[in-house]
Amino acid sequence: MDPAGQLCYTDAYARRVDGRVVAVDESGDAPLVVLDRTVFYPGGGGQPSDRGLLLRAADGRSWTVRAARKAGGDIVHELEPGDGRGAAEDGPPARDDILTVDLDWARRFALMRTHTALHALCGVVWRDYGALVTGGNMEPGGGRMDFEFERMSGDLVDEIEAKVNTELAAHREVRVNLLPRDEAFAIPDLIRTKINLLPEGISEIRTIEIVGLDLQADGGTHVSNTSEVGGIRVTGYESKGRINKRIRLELVDPA
Repeated sequence: MDPAGQLCYTDAYARRVDGRVVAVDESGDAPLVVLDRTVFYPGGGGQPSDRGLLLRAADGRSWTVRAARKAGGDIVHELEPGDGRGAAEDGPPARDDILTVDLDWARRFALMRTHTALHALCGVVWRDYGALVTGGNMEPGGGRMDFEFERMSGDLVDEIEAKVNTELAAHREVRVNLLPRDEAFAIPDLIRTKINLLPEGISEIRTIEIVGLDLQADGGTHVSNTSEVGGIRVTGYESKGRINKRIRLELVDPA
């Protein structure tokens, strides 16, 4: 798949696109389909992959995409086994079929808001406390981040929550950039994780910038302005070791 056909990395708001089937694999438990264009995010960096549908206008058939993933540079769509609604026969689409790729937008947008909220959390914790990220994960509407943070208390967590909400309410622009590797690594503190997870040999680095707050390497999908996140509520914190501390948050819908 041409990288230009992987629209999630350049336009997180693209919900539907028409694509041509370039490969079908039925050798495993679930059919796998590759198209020349897709809006699906394949997962990574703690963000789950998208879900949705593939629709064939020629005969009205549709297939449920239960997951997506990267394989050899392609974004592979994993279909629900036995699916093929709208026709008597089951089975995946065929090579060269033209399909409409339609992702579950409500789920994707919730993940975009959640991911940006976690970056705001990361930005506040790095700016004000100098703590590196040691892990993270998210689902639509909630997530957690682990930090190399020796001290943690309820008062401190309340302080962090208030600071994050202040930053989200500041209507900060969120920018996506693709930089040459050397230029990217010249940016101080671009890598906020304790371990650099970027593969060796990649020539370009994708960055996400919350203008005025946070800039780091990232491959996921985000909203374009922090005002779209709404607010966050810290739902818990816990110790995962002597200096490894976990903060859990959930989105609070915009008023």
